[in-house]
Amino acid sequence: MFSVQTTKLFKSSTFRLALIYMALFSLSVLLLLGFIYWSTAGYMLRQTEATIEAEITGLAERYDLSGLPGLSKIISDRLARQKSGTSVYLLTDPQFKLILGNLKSWPQVQPSEQGWVSFEIDSGQSDDAVQHRVQARIFHLRGGFHLLVGRDVHDLEETQGLIRDALIWGLLITIILALVGGAMMSRTMMHRIEVITNTCHQIMEGDLARRIPRTGGDDDFDRLVDILNRMLDQIEQLMQGVRQVTNNIAHDLRTPLTRLRRRLDMLRSNNNPAVVHEELLDQAISEADGLLITFKALLRISEVESGSRRGAFKDVDMSSLLHDLLEFYAPLSDEKGQTLIAEVAPTRPIMGDRDLLFQAFANVLDNAIKYAPSSGRIRLTMQDRPDQLEITVADSGPGVPAEAREKIFERFFRLETSRSTPGNGLGLSLVAAIVNLHNGQITLADNQPGLKLAITLPRPG
Repeated sequence: MFSVQTTKLFKSSTFRLALIYMALFSLSVLLLLGFIYWSTAGYMLRQTEATIEAEITGLAERYDLSGLPGLSKIISDRLARQKSGTSVYLLTDPQFKLILGNLKSWPQVQPSEQGWVSFEIDSGQSDDAVQHRVQARIFHLRGGFHLLVGRDVHDLEETQGLIRDALIWGLLITIILALVGGAMMSRTMMHRIEVITNTCHQIMEGDLARRIPRTGGDDDFDRLVDILNRMLDQIEQLMQGVRQVTNNIAHDLRTPLTRLRRRLDMLRSNNNPAVVHEELLDQAISEADGLLITFKALLRISEVESGSRRGAFKDVDMSSLLHDLLEFYAPLSDEKGQTLIAEVAPTRPIMGDRDLLFQAFANVLDNAIKYAPSSGRIRLTMQDRPDQLEITVADSGPGVPAEAREKIFERFFRLETSRSTPGNGLGLSLVAAIVNLHNGQITLADNQPGLKLAITLPRPG
């Protein structure tokens, strides 16, 4: 189990991302430590070389002033004063024979172009003496004499080694801490991702009420969890809507299909008079037409919701559209003895699909005429604002209860549970789909009595 968890940890994208950050951070630390090493150990070596340079310059000046005796005297004094033996002096004749100094012989090394040499000497007279490295500079005096001045840099090298070891250990500790931190962070992330994954598996297995738990930290994961949970809520509502629509479809289609089958059974009998036979045939065709109308309405709603009609938008004169609508429905309203009042003034066109908008407002006005009583009042008004157009249809019918106003736009939803009045419950669903296609909004309000339905269509910015 542990090996499986470890393998998953190493394969996780979070751990790989942590490794990338670790590599970048380690490189930054390496550059920083390298700069520190160059600034400390390198500075110490450069200071030693500068001291040697200054000392050679001083000795050369003394040789020019006092000659060989004066130079020998100052070197002897300096050798007598030093106790640690860190300074190295060697003065030889033109044949490199020792005149004065604390070296036994001239070092057999090739100097650099600037005269710098590096060689090793014994640290003492004992058998276990340690070899110390000397950094020295050669200077050729007048008369063929040779002068070597240097410093024992053993202590400097030890200091450099301590600094180097400290920097290496610092880099190693940084890498180890980065690995441990990356593993801990990856394990935490993996745990949170596994919580989301397990919840999704439970939802896939049918538990649609399951939700992803929050940690309470209000971090990126919690915000992601909130979005996922809202999405799951919407999916659950959609699934419930699908189940409800399925039940409604089954209920709405069962009755006409039953009537259609009964009439077809009666048509199959040869005992019916010709008049009855013709009447049954007309009724069967009417039932089939009703079913086709229902399916056509469903397909129409799906087409509108897909947004495929948005590409054909063009300028629509809503004043002309509403006048055509009133001209079409005025006879129906007059037949019921209703008063149809219109307040529609010329206005600027909006972008949209004229056929769909005509159908949407036709459905709204048809519902108002259907539910408004005889001698009732229906008012259609249009208000033109700089950024939107608002069309309101108000009737004096029974209205819609406040608790049902959000549901009347659902497919097959009908206020009466008996579903005995004509209609299929798709008219307002199509209205909502068309308004959404035009990025509009629908608001419902009490008309006291009746219902006031307002459709707001935005104008392009």
